[in-house]
Amino acid sequence: MSDPICPLCLRPIPPAAPQSLHHLVPRLKGGKGGPTVLLHHICHKEIHATLTEAELARRYNTVEALRTHPRLAGFIAWVAKRPPQFLSRVPGKRR
Repeated sequence: MSDPICPLCLRPIPPAAPQSLHHLVPRLKGGKGGPTVLLHHICHKEIHATLTEAELARRYNTVEALRTHPRLAGFIAWVAKRPPQFLSRVPGKRR
């Protein structure tokens, strides 16, 4: 069985890699029980460092929309060159 693929950075997520579930619509904005996607932990942290809960609920509630955000697009290009288990500190919020 192959490793799942992170829909944000398109790298495989090996079992030992830090990973987390992302609610496409934040739970606090009505997304409890809604669709989730499995992401690398670093990808998930970058999403929440970049966007507010309101922005996620209103405009960035699909993986395709997330990939179009300028800061996330830059992050994706950068992290794509790293190994799948790569983990580093995510810079503070830049909203």
